[in-house]
Order: sequence, then C-alpha cells, then structure tokens
Amino acid sequence: MSLDDIVSLARQLWVVWLLILFLGIIGFALWPRHKDRFDEAANIPLQDDD
Repeated sequence: MSLDDIVSLARQLWVVWLLILFLGIIGFALWPRHKDRFDEAANIPLQDDD
C-alpha cells in the first residue's frame, strides 16, 4: 500500500465521518424530545435582565 493509497483512503473516511457527524447533529436538533430545550434557549434573548 503506497502513501497515495493511504491518503485517498483517509480522505474517503473523513468524508464518511463528517457526513455521519452532520446527520447526527441534525437528528439531535430535530428530535422531538429536545424541542422544549431549544424553545427555552430561543427565548433567552427576549427575557428581561431584571
């Protein structure tokens, strides 16, 4: 296995890893159980400091 083969394989694995990570983050954000947490966080800028 040459260095070019290793680099090519590493690039392919990075693409797969980043795709899985992206889909995991999107899945976490859209999961219905987390809706209350994100709604509460979205209202933080609108709350009074008093």
